[in-house]
Amino acid sequence: MKFKKYLMFLLIAVIAIVITACGSNSEGNDSGNANAENEGESEELEGNVVIDGSGTVYPLMSRLAEEYMVNEQPNVSVEVSRAGTSAGFEKFLVEDGTDFNDASRKIKDEEQAKADELGMEVKELKVALDGLTIVTHPDNDWATELTEDQIKGIFLGEYTNWSDINPEWPDDKIQTYGPNENHGTYEFFYENIMEEQDLVSDINLQQDYSTLVTLVSEDKNAIGFFGFGYYDSNKDKIQAVNVDFGDGPVEPSLDTIAEDGDYAGFTRPVFTYLNVDHAKEKPEVLDYALFIMNNINEFAGETGFAPIPDAEAEELISELEGLKQ
Repeated sequence: MKFKKYLMFLLIAVIAIVITACGSNSEGNDSGNANAENEGESEELEGNVVIDGSGTVYPLMSRLAEEYMVNEQPNVSVEVSRAGTSAGFEKFLVEDGTDFNDASRKIKDEEQAKADELGMEVKELKVALDGLTIVTHPDNDWATELTEDQIKGIFLGEYTNWSDINPEWPDDKIQTYGPNENHGTYEFFYENIMEEQDLVSDINLQQDYSTLVTLVSEDKNAIGFFGFGYYDSNKDKIQAVNVDFGDGPVEPSLDTIAEDGDYAGFTRPVFTYLNVDHAKEKPEVLDYALFIMNNINEFAGETGFAPIPDAEAEELISELEGLKQ
């Protein structure tokens, strides 16, 4: 009897040892898996990223901000405003200014000088390509195609009525529209297309792009200009003019907008400018800059922009990675 009790005791002891060993291995594996999962997750960040500037770039940056806050860093608030390129630089180039300034033109020499005066390091990030688009009222069935010189003539005031361009067109006064001087789009149009010649004196310039769309959509004799994205998202209200740069009319589209493409004459790069000092001080700012460049080409087309070459995006990503401390 004593021998049987002894055997039973040994059996229970062995079972206990096996269960304990298995439990330890299981906990070790679970711990290892948890560590592996944590290593694969990105660091959770908190804070604010503040962006202002170009109304043209706004839809693209707003879309990226939404994606970032919902799917990447829900504890980071990305605030995107659209004062216009020049007005945005005024908010960017000050002590404790914005983290990014979106721009539909390059930074000017005097703006860079202001950054240098502040001791601020500024980094240019080329984010997309935009096609400046000439738009008219949807009932305009005569000026559907214009040469580059005819467009210049309209906005210089060389033509008063449509019939001045073609006697078969209506003898009605042309009304011109565009964004005001706060916008890089105005500056691009004035400097690069109009070659710094004064625009017609009665042009209607507006701060808000949605207002421009409404004005053109309600005026049969209207002709205006702004970025392709605002036309693309309002095709039910306005129409685009095909532009003849010398080899036949070209329709603005994501296929023709390119720096070496058929619509190159009205194609321009657009940017966001990063305060490098902020990126070094605030991890969320650098993280958002990297998110922009890693995802920009995926979202450009959604908001009416053509992508930049992948090699350019990769080079900027590498430069941003170099800012990590």
